Amino acid sequence: MYLWLFRQLPGPLWLKILLSLAILAGVLVVLDQFLFPWLADVTHLTDATVGQN
Repeated sequence: MYLWLFRQLPGPLWLKILLSLAILAGVLVVLDQFLFPWLADVTHLTDATVGQN
C-alpha cells in the first residue's frame, strides 16, 4: 500500500520524499488535534480510581 501511494506522488525522488513527510506530518497533526482527545473523552482511560473511596 505504501509503495503504491509513493508511486502515485508526482515529481522526482526528492519531491516524493518531501511530499511523503508533509502528508505524514498532516496525518499526525489531525490525530493529535482531533482523534486522540475525542478518544480520551470516550474511553475515560485517564480516570484514576485506584485508592479512592
